[in-house]
Amino acid sequence: MSASRGNLVSTPPINRASMAPRAPVLRSYKNFYWHRAGTARRLVLVLLAAGQTMLATHFMTGVLPYHGGHVLEMAVLPLFAVLFAWVSAGFWTAMMGFWVLLRGGDRFAISRSEAPSGRIDPAARTALIMPICNENVQRVFAGLRATYRSLKRTGELAHFDFFVLSDSSDPDSRVAESKAWVELCEELRASGHLFYRWRQHRIKKKAGNVADFCRRWGRNYRYMVVLDADSVMSGECLTTLVRLMEANPNAGIIQTAPRAAGRDTLFARVQQFAGRVYGPLFAAGMHYWELGESHYWGHNAIIRVAPFMHYCAIGRLPGRGVLSGEILSHDFVEAALMRRAGWAVWLAYDLPGSYEEMPPNLVDELKRDRRWCRGNLINSRLFLAEGLHPAHRAVFMTGVMAYVSAPLWFLFLLLSTAMLAVHALVPPQYFMQPFQLFPLWPEWHLERAIGLFSATAVLLFLPKLLGVALIFAKSPAAYGGRLGLPASLALEMVFSMLLAPIRMLFHTQFVLSALTGIAVQWKSPPREDTETTWRDAVQRHGWQTVLGIAWAGGVYALQPSYLWWLLPIVGALLLSIPISVYTSRVSLGRRLRDAHIFTIPEEARPPRELAEVAALARKPVHYPGFVDAVVDPQMNEVMCALRRPRTRHSINEELVQRALRGGPQVLSEKEQMRLLGDPVALARLHRQVWGSNEAHEAWRARALPVAPASEGGVGFYSPAGTWVRSSL
Repeated sequence: MSASRGNLVSTPPINRASMAPRAPVLRSYKNFYWHRAGTARRLVLVLLAAGQTMLATHFMTGVLPYHGGHVLEMAVLPLFAVLFAWVSAGFWTAMMGFWVLLRGGDRFAISRSEAPSGRIDPAARTALIMPICNENVQRVFAGLRATYRSLKRTGELAHFDFFVLSDSSDPDSRVAESKAWVELCEELRASGHLFYRWRQHRIKKKAGNVADFCRRWGRNYRYMVVLDADSVMSGECLTTLVRLMEANPNAGIIQTAPRAAGRDTLFARVQQFAGRVYGPLFAAGMHYWELGESHYWGHNAIIRVAPFMHYCAIGRLPGRGVLSGEILSHDFVEAALMRRAGWAVWLAYDLPGSYEEMPPNLVDELKRDRRWCRGNLINSRLFLAEGLHPAHRAVFMTGVMAYVSAPLWFLFLLLSTAMLAVHALVPPQYFMQPFQLFPLWPEWHLERAIGLFSATAVLLFLPKLLGVALIFAKSPAAYGGRLGLPASLALEMVFSMLLAPIRMLFHTQFVLSALTGIAVQWKSPPREDTETTWRDAVQRHGWQTVLGIAWAGGVYALQPSYLWWLLPIVGALLLSIPISVYTSRVSLGRRLRDAHIFTIPEEARPPRELAEVAALARKPVHYPGFVDAVVDPQMNEVMCALRRPRTRHSINEELVQRALRGGPQVLSEKEQMRLLGDPVALARLHRQVWGSNEAHEAWRARALPVAPASEGGVGFYSPAGTWVRSSL
């Protein structure tokens, strides 16, 4: 594709439609054959978790010296009950997932519906949309290229279009995206199927980007598949999703269970292994409890466009409090609105061919969690929203508990430490209530404490053992073999125990920050393997190390024997800095992969799509930036052709003259973006850089004429590596 002094067709003609928040439309929830089964199953889950929690709380009461009679014990017991119920719900989800996988599936699974095996209906057009914001351009377009090629191999490409929807605010990223899109269109001959749009006004972030696509082109498509910048999906998976939608006209959203792969750092490989081994249990279990009232995670899912546009527009939450304003975790809300309107939301837990990437290190995971934390807390305001299904109210609460459980756990540990201090420093109290006739003797039952601790450990680790047992029964070779798999399991358990207290403190900090109104910026996570420096680790984890030292020292001074019970917590805090640094190392991750530790099938036998992404991501590529868009004639022509001038005269003439004389360094990012959005000004600056004696030397340094004998003639090598003939 070339820009020949005209306009590049980067988007299809606009077919505008409305998508705005509406008054709730309440539909019956009892019109699906699976609804009664789903209600009964969730009732069983509540009874199992509640019964298990009541029993554990009873045992905990017996462990406490005053059996719940002391004021600190009165505070500890409710915290214990809430935390144990949270663990119990996860345990029974994994247990039912194990049962489903052991039996070979669930009779209500969406993947078992009779999807047509022939060609896709030509009217069932599908858009694959990828919202991006200042991403790794090479990785984004490598994933798009692999997905496009895979879809082409199915013979159904004609029914699909691809959209890259950019919210990038960095001028270099915007230029690189434009160049990568042009090159990919030329390479794949994808004109008319692969589109690119840069959005000038970044309203409502990702949710607004998707809504903007729906308003402009949603009418053209029956379905859309939302991708993240690191998403890769096979053509077989995409065509199956369309056929499942066609076979289930009441389905509004079908969410796949993406498999994490593609990272090499130790931290990411541990998470990939855990997700691949234990994740299927939890995904199958979630499907078992939720059925058609499931989660939507915002990517790697297919959506029926018409009801999404009509019912799932999201407005701002009113008020001025910390939990008002824009809804950040929009995916949960969109699923709840879709179900409220009478459409089912499914989790296709057993559909292969859907992939994503994990954060490369602990620090980057925590940056992502900080944003997710506030988003889930904001969603708590929607718990009592009119007409929402109880299952999706529960989804909102599980999202809140995923982060609020951290400060509750921290408070539980602090109260336990306070109880130890009272025991060590304050004489025993035998009369706890007014007018008490008989003394209450403090009792310590070590055997009960050990029993309760062991029962909790079973709830936490049994799902991991069952996940490994399923793999041993099928294909252990793809997970490191009969020696590598157990070794990986043992090491993953150690890593999970070390990381849990570190995450606990950070999530506690995030919850408190969100509730006190500290702003959270929408920053895209890195899409490449990045390592944590010692300096960064000290800045992030230093306070945790100090807390661990003080906590351990205080407990040892009060009761040295109690330190052994607290060692898994304070020990992890003391080691938080080296844990963060060493787990981010690519060399350690690759060394363990060579030793068949933390191996997953996507590494042992990579699917064609992931192999293509890995090969393309390793290829050295130099993408142009803002300076290239000004200096390089070809890149300047591309950037000018991407924007249609509204007038023949630029409104940024003063900015052009200042940039010409002062060089690129005098321009802010916003000013650079203004020039990129004004093709008249950009073309004028390009001509003056080449032809004016007033051009700053920084421009001339990037456009210095040379005359190599191999090329012939006078010209220059642009920063993009292109030989450009010059008439200068």
